[in-house]
Amino acid sequence: MKFKIYLNKEAIYKGTITCVGWSSNNEVYSCGDDCQILKWSLASRDFVQVAKIPDFQPSDFNWLISKSGGKSTENLLISSSDGRFIILNKGARVERSVNAHNGAIISCRWSSDGSSLLSAGEDGVIKIFSRSGMLRSTVIQNEGLIVSARWSPNSTTIAYCHGNTIALKPLAANSKLIKWQAHDGLVLAIAWAPNGEYIASSGEDMRYKIWDTQGTNIYTSAGDDYPITTLDFSPDGTMLAVGGFNMLKLCHYTGWCYNVTRFEDKPVGSLMNVSWSPDGTQILCGSSTGNIIFGHVIEREVIYKNLKATITGRRMIIMKDIVNNTTDTLDFSDRIIKWELGYGHLVVATPNQLHIFNENYINTPVIIDRPEVRIILLGKKNFLVVDNISIWIYTYSGRLHLNPRYSGSQAQVFNLTMHTISMGLDVLAVRDYADQTIIHIFDLYPGASRQEEPNQVKHKQLITDIAVNRSGPSADDKHLVAFIDTNRDLYLASIQSGPDYMLHKIGTQVISIMWSSECNVLVGLHDSCYSIWYCPGEACSDPSLIALTTLSYDTTEFGKNISLVNFDGFTITFCASGANFTITTKIYCILIHKLVSENQWEKALKICRMGQSTLLWACLAAIASKRNQHDISEEAFSSALQIDKVDYMHFVKELNENEQMAENAIMNGTRIEEAETILLHNHRTSEAIQFCLRLHRWNRALEIAQKYSTDLKLVLNERVKYMEALQRHETDAEFIKLNSMVLESQANEEY
Repeated sequence: MKFKIYLNKEAIYKGTITCVGWSSNNEVYSCGDDCQILKWSLASRDFVQVAKIPDFQPSDFNWLISKSGGKSTENLLISSSDGRFIILNKGARVERSVNAHNGAIISCRWSSDGSSLLSAGEDGVIKIFSRSGMLRSTVIQNEGLIVSARWSPNSTTIAYCHGNTIALKPLAANSKLIKWQAHDGLVLAIAWAPNGEYIASSGEDMRYKIWDTQGTNIYTSAGDDYPITTLDFSPDGTMLAVGGFNMLKLCHYTGWCYNVTRFEDKPVGSLMNVSWSPDGTQILCGSSTGNIIFGHVIEREVIYKNLKATITGRRMIIMKDIVNNTTDTLDFSDRIIKWELGYGHLVVATPNQLHIFNENYINTPVIIDRPEVRIILLGKKNFLVVDNISIWIYTYSGRLHLNPRYSGSQAQVFNLTMHTISMGLDVLAVRDYADQTIIHIFDLYPGASRQEEPNQVKHKQLITDIAVNRSGPSADDKHLVAFIDTNRDLYLASIQSGPDYMLHKIGTQVISIMWSSECNVLVGLHDSCYSIWYCPGEACSDPSLIALTTLSYDTTEFGKNISLVNFDGFTITFCASGANFTITTKIYCILIHKLVSENQWEKALKICRMGQSTLLWACLAAIASKRNQHDISEEAFSSALQIDKVDYMHFVKELNENEQMAENAIMNGTRIEEAETILLHNHRTSEAIQFCLRLHRWNRALEIAQKYSTDLKLVLNERVKYMEALQRHETDAEFIKLNSMVLESQANEEY
C-alpha cells in the first residue's frame, strides 16, 4: 500500500502554504502567506481565487463538513497571526470576526458536532467559542506556547501540546488534567484517532509516536533525517499520514509504516497541515515552497479464500484467482471509495454507485445508485452499506432488503464505524452514539417486528466494540452479540426473539474480537496474547465450563501492534508490522460444531473418543447440555473430569419431565423465572418451593407457600437453619412476624 502523488509543475504560492483543507471529496481550499484563498478541482487540479483577505496572515483553517446529506456547510474557520479568527461562508463573505488571543492563534478546530470551536495561541490560552463566535469558556491559560490542539472524537476532551509535553483536558467539571512528556524536543503536531483510543504526535526529535489516552507509549518510530512537521489519521481510523522535510509516509494506525515517498527529484520542503479527504482515499498537504501535494492510496489488497483483489489506480481493480491463476481487470467510470471482498462477491462503491460482482460472473456486475458510501459489511445472505443518510441492507442481486432505523439514527449515522455496527446471518447490531451503553438489535427477516422497533441490550459501562455471530443462531436458537466495554472486559449477550437477554462476562483485557464465518467460535486479541472461545454461547453461563473451552496463546513471536484481519472457517489471520500471520484453530472443535448442527451426535462422540482431549469433551458437554442431550452430556462431563456436573446430570435424569424442563432452564442460562413458571404451571407447587429454597430465594418461596397454603413450616424451618448457619439474627420483617406467630401458636397448644 502506498500513495500515488501528484505535484504541480510550478509553485502556486510565493511563500509557505500554511492552510489546506477539504470542503468535500472533490473540492479543496488552500491559503498561504499571500492571503489568497484558492479553490481547487481534483479532476483537473485547476484553481480559482475565492477571496483575498487584506491585513490577515493565516495560520490555520478548518472546514465544518455537514453530517447529513453528504454536503459541506458554508462555514470555514480561519485563524491569523494577529490573534483573530474569522468565520466565512462558502461565498467567501465574512460572517464573524473575533479578537480571541493576545498573539498569534496557532491552531483552530470545529468540534465534531459543529456546535462549538476551539482556538489555541502562543499566549498559552485555549478558548472555546460557540458556532456563532461567542466565547463560552477559557479552558487552559498560562501554559506557554501551545503549538497544536485537537478535540477528542466525542468533543468531551481537548488534547494540546506545548514544549515537549502532551496534555489532555477533559471538559467535565472537577476533572483532572492528564499530562506526560512525549518527545525529547518541541512537539510540533498531534492528531486524535477517530475511534478515540490513540493519539499521534510528532516532534523536533525527528520521530513520531503513538499513545493511548493515559499517556502510555504504543509505538515510537525510528529517527528520520529531519523533524516530523505534520500528521493526521484517516477518517476511518485505519491509516496515518506523516509528513516531514521532502518526505510523506503512509502508516498503519498503530504506527508501523507501509511506504515512504521522498521528494528528491522535485524538492517541496517541509510539509504542512496534511489532511485526508472525508472518504479517506485521498491526501492533501501544503509545503514551505508554495507547492500543494495531492495523492491517493493505491495497492490496497483484500484476500478471501482463493481470490485476491488489488486496487492499482483511482478507477481500477485487479481480481486474481490464485488457484486457477486467472486475472481480471475491473475498470470503473469514477474513482473507487470503498470495497469489500467476501462470500463469493466483490462490492465496490464509487461516489454515486454500488457495483456488485459475483466471482463466477465477474464481467456482468449489478449496478445500483447509492452515493457517498462510508461503510460496507458483507454477510452470507445480504450486505450492508452506510452512507451519510441511513443504513441500507441489500441482497447480492441488488434488491433493497431493509432500511433499519431507530430513534435518532439519522443524526447518528455519520458517527457509525466498523467497530460500532455488526451484521450476522439474520441479525443487525448497532451501538447507540447518544447513549453508548445501548446496543440496538434488528431482525433481518422480511416483515420482522424488530425492523422499526429494535430490541435493546443495556450495559453499565460504555461500549467500544461489538460483533454479532456470523454463522447463525447458537445451539439453543439464540443469536450472540459479543462486545467490549471501556474497561476492556468482554461480554456476551444471548439474544432471544423477544426483548429478554442475558449478559455474561467471558474475558478481560480484550482489545478486539471477531467471530468465525462458519461456526460460533470467537477469537479475542489481548496485549500480549490471543484467546479462542470454542463454545462461548453454550458455556458462557458456567465459569468453569467457559474456562475449559477457552485456549490462550502467546503472541510475542509475532511482534508488537498486532491486529485481527480475518477469521474464515478455522483459520485466523493476524497482521503485525505489515506481515500477515495465519493461525489454524483446533479443527476437531470446529468439526464438532458442524456435526452437531447436522444432528450427527454419534460421529461427534467418535471424534471425542478418538481425540481424548479435555477441550473436545468440554465442547461436546456444553453443546449437548444446551440441546438437552443428557446421556451425551453425562459421558462428556465424566471424560472431562467434571464430577460435580456428572452427579448433577444423574440427578436431572431421575426427575420427571416437568422437573427436567425446569432444571434445563436453569442449566442453560440461569433462567430462574422460566423454571419456576414451568413448575407452577404444571401444579408442582412443592417442587417450586423447594426450587426457590435451593437458590436461597427466601421471599419468593414464602410468597408461593402463602399463596398456595402449603409447606409454610418447611420454608420457616429452612430459613431458621440458614440464619443459624450464618450465625446471624433474623432481619426480615415478614419472617420475624411469621416466626412469632408460630411460636405463639405452639405456646397456646402447649398451654
